[in-house]
Amino acid sequence: MVGRVDLPPPVGVGVTTLHEELLRRNNFHTSSTRSREAISGIGWHEPTPSELSLAAVRTLSVVVPAYNVSYCLPAVLDALEGQHHRLGFEVIVVDDASTDTTAAIAARHPVVTTVLRLPERAGGATARNLGTALARGQTVLYLDADMVLPPHVITDITARATDTTVLVGFRHNLPYDLHQGGRGVLAEHPQLGADHRVVWRPPVGRPLLYTGVTLTERLDGRPLDHTHDFVDLGYGQRYVDWDLPRMVVTCLVAVPRAAVLNVGGFDPEFGRIGWGMEDTYLGACLIASGLLVIPLRQVVGFHLDPPDAEQQWQRKLATWPGTLARYWDLMRRPAPTGRTYSFIAEVSELLRTCEVLRPH
Repeated sequence: MVGRVDLPPPVGVGVTTLHEELLRRNNFHTSSTRSREAISGIGWHEPTPSELSLAAVRTLSVVVPAYNVSYCLPAVLDALEGQHHRLGFEVIVVDDASTDTTAAIAARHPVVTTVLRLPERAGGATARNLGTALARGQTVLYLDADMVLPPHVITDITARATDTTVLVGFRHNLPYDLHQGGRGVLAEHPQLGADHRVVWRPPVGRPLLYTGVTLTERLDGRPLDHTHDFVDLGYGQRYVDWDLPRMVVTCLVAVPRAAVLNVGGFDPEFGRIGWGMEDTYLGACLIASGLLVIPLRQVVGFHLDPPDAEQQWQRKLATWPGTLARYWDLMRRPAPTGRTYSFIAEVSELLRTCEVLRPH
């Protein structure tokens, strides 16, 4: 079930590519999770009491890229305001030139500390880079603008975040006719098994999107369980169509800000090409730099579909070949490192073009 991801040989001699660097990196995080359990007295996957002293160790910034999400953004921000976390955290919303009232909603919500608006649409990668540059927290929680979080999530993350870990959360998708804008959805509890990284039913007889593998029989996929919480995905291993970078999904993931700056943030070219893969690429870069990818099973949010979800999904899939080709091309290049200053310089130029709706 678990196998190695293979790529064609890189161009050039003596250059260590990002793909080759991943083959050297393990994901043996068990000792880290067990030591944190011993210190805190609670299980790694248990919701965290707000008074736990460990939750005060690190500062947190929530970065929310937003584009035409007026249908759900109030519920997302209300859920952030309702977090049990007893310490302050900042919320940075970067509006990607929305054509609806997204920016106005963010600018007037009390939980939001900073709102920027791009002059023209640039994509989620660029929006996240802007938010990361402005963030003051040691840990950055990337949260999609259609993700509603249960009240314990911020404390769960701050109590476990370190300089060397990527903390992965999960999503429970809700069709629009079930949530109607998202208000009141937290009366229910989001289910871990609703995420494809947990329970996976891949198609048979059709190439899978990421690797192109074609299954000839039905598979009862359990990526999270079968890889022992992603431990077995170290050293470039994969679970059918899943590898470790692909588990890093920015709908809900927490990373050390310094590590993101070091690898140069998200590649903005993905946003120009279309949809997808910018988070997978960031995951690959962070893993290559030595970070461990650790799931938090209790960190599950409701993902709120838009009214036209099917049409949006088809538009996104149409751009997938381009973003996937970009990803594999980058995997054949050297692993990025030492890019903090160039990243800040590039993003600072872009910041000058943005409208500040609520100052930092």
